[in-house]
Amino acid sequence: MTCSFCTSSNRTEFPAEVNIHFPDIKNADKVGVFVFPKVQICLDCGSSSFITPVPELERLRTADESLA
Repeated sequence: MTCSFCTSSNRTEFPAEVNIHFPDIKNADKVGVFVFPKVQICLDCGSSSFITPVPELERLRTADESLA
């Protein structure tokens, strides 16, 4: 797969951990959602991407609805 930014094919997959925080200062006390995706990183331009696993995606959806 090529990079969507620089079209390089020099991409590698790395394990990662990401803590997704909710926006706005009013949500500063809310606990973030930890995600442990495999991140695709372009080793030429640094562009990165990952897919959020379904269980964590559901937690983000549920929290987003309660924040509205």
